[in-house]
Amino acid sequence: MPSIRNLLMRQEVIIGLTIVALSIFIGLVNPSFFSTANVFRILRATIIVGMFAMGVLIVLISGGIDVSFPAIAVFAMYVTVSLIRSGTLPDNLILSYILAALIGLGLGLFNAIFIAWLRLPTLIVTLGTLSLFRGVLLFFVGSQRIRIAEVSPSLTELSRANLLTVENPGGGVANLHLAFAFLIVLAVIVWLLLRYTMLGRSIYAIGGDREAAERVGFNIRRTQFFIYAFVGLLAGITGLTFSALSREADPFSIVGIELDVIAAVVLGGASITGGRGTVIGTLLGVLLITLMSSSLVLLGISSDWQRFVVGLLIIIGTTIPVLQARLRRRVAA
Repeated sequence: MPSIRNLLMRQEVIIGLTIVALSIFIGLVNPSFFSTANVFRILRATIIVGMFAMGVLIVLISGGIDVSFPAIAVFAMYVTVSLIRSGTLPDNLILSYILAALIGLGLGLFNAIFIAWLRLPTLIVTLGTLSLFRGVLLFFVGSQRIRIAEVSPSLTELSRANLLTVENPGGGVANLHLAFAFLIVLAVIVWLLLRYTMLGRSIYAIGGDREAAERVGFNIRRTQFFIYAFVGLLAGITGLTFSALSREADPFSIVGIELDVIAAVVLGGASITGGRGTVIGTLLGVLLITLMSSSLVLLGISSDWQRFVVGLLIIIGTTIPVLQARLRRRVAA
């Protein structure tokens, strides 16, 4: 059984306690924070960041950094909606998601060729493909905003679907969007992958010590191909989900979201150098980032401070593990 001291040193516990303390503080300042409608609004805001975070978690555990996933998501989303508008793709929700996932998978494999096969630095490759994918989209596909209601009844229906509806005491109802279930399903899949499969062990091993992983027989190239293909597939699915939630396909959307996603994963305990990270910690990090961003208005703070808060949280998230390691060494000594 872990001791109380060891339990409190776990980053997931620290983030969880921070969320509780922050929620109590915000609720005291503005009691409407605890309303069902606001809780559902915060949970809805976690959907896109959380879905992206499941892919970024795997990349960080493996010792890489991927910043191209927003461009992959926008590319897959906009191409899919454009094909529906032109009549090339039937307006069928399942077919739309399959196409978006396949487009994301293909772009993820494009990243994997340079990372796994040519062994180029992950940050450099994904920075390049971030610009490449966006450039191809804007130049060859289009740059106009498309309203979902005008082209796709199936996506419009998804945008109105709810997972849970609760009546408010003062009248009206509060709705939790169905897409929140997508996040839960993806989180369970990634958790099972990392915890119970040999592929998951390979991902942790590569991030912990690549040379040692090769010596014990892990196929590094095959694992990296899977990682970036999987991230691309998740990005494609997330991009189409974003279009349903926002009810539009905008090629300029989701710009800059990579900072929030990486911050959430790092805050949740994933090491920026690889080898460490959990799904539970990542979800808590996503909730904390969303809580901070969504609650600025409730606290009467300008949303212009959001970038400052996110940057500060990234620094805090990378500092906590260092301080924890030093504390463990002192206790051991």
